[in-house]
Amino acid sequence: MTTGTSHEFGTRLRAAVGARGPLCVGIDPHAGLLDRWGLPDDVDGLRTFALTATEALAPEVAVLKPQSAFFERHGSRGVAVLEEVLAVARAAGALVVLDVKRGDIGSTSQAYADAYLDPASPLAADAATVSPFLGFGSLDPFVETASRHGAGLFVLALTSNPEGPEVQHARLAGGQTVAGRVLDHLRRLNDGADPLGSFGAVVGATIGESQEDLAFNGPVLAPGYGAQGGTAADLRRIFGSAAGDVLPSSSREVLRHGPDAAALRDAARAANDELAVLR
Repeated sequence: MTTGTSHEFGTRLRAAVGARGPLCVGIDPHAGLLDRWGLPDDVDGLRTFALTATEALAPEVAVLKPQSAFFERHGSRGVAVLEEVLAVARAAGALVVLDVKRGDIGSTSQAYADAYLDPASPLAADAATVSPFLGFGSLDPFVETASRHGAGLFVLALTSNPEGPEVQHARLAGGQTVAGRVLDHLRRLNDGADPLGSFGAVVGATIGESQEDLAFNGPVLAPGYGAQGGTAADLRRIFGSAAGDVLPSSSREVLRHGPDAAALRDAARAANDELAVLR
């Protein structure tokens, strides 16, 4: 990961999407996909799956998004595979968003930030997903560490799981929703950034309609595209003028074509062709 103001995550992301298209592929080695590939649900199967997918896709797509939990469930050897995935993806020119959804306070929050955003860590990625629901200020260590190292964040805002609205649609004093407040914080963090801020939001591709202002001069990670039902037309409708800053994220829709590397690349290219309407 390169640091310095000329290499902020938002700048690198805009360049990568311009060169390779907006598709973000999730590297999600859950038991069902391992079985589909004919692999055992153990560390050896995990490593074969994760490195096959990464080696095939990292030279092709702008962003890969490993889900840390699927590596962590195999213990220290699984985390070692995640370190390999990060290194292989980086060497092939893909940006990596590490999907960890961490959120804590004080020194613990700082330790997570150091683990995922400091280039000195073997788990460092270009950006990480975080949760703001202990209060947005609890993310200050992540924001400061990302700023220091030219990294990025994707903050949960409007997720597509059915339990999300209980918190995200709740209204604060004055009538603003919790999600709207999160987006306002991101708008402040990205103010003046050019060509794009480094502090993004997670907004599901299957949320249906939203009354929130989704333009905040930062990227949007939109899980749910593909096998979960989200389409390019949905993304155009949900995000409107901000659609060009959306990273539609898909895992199963692409990974089901493995373990054949050429088929994985073809699936990614087909998805990027469909997503060209967003640019």
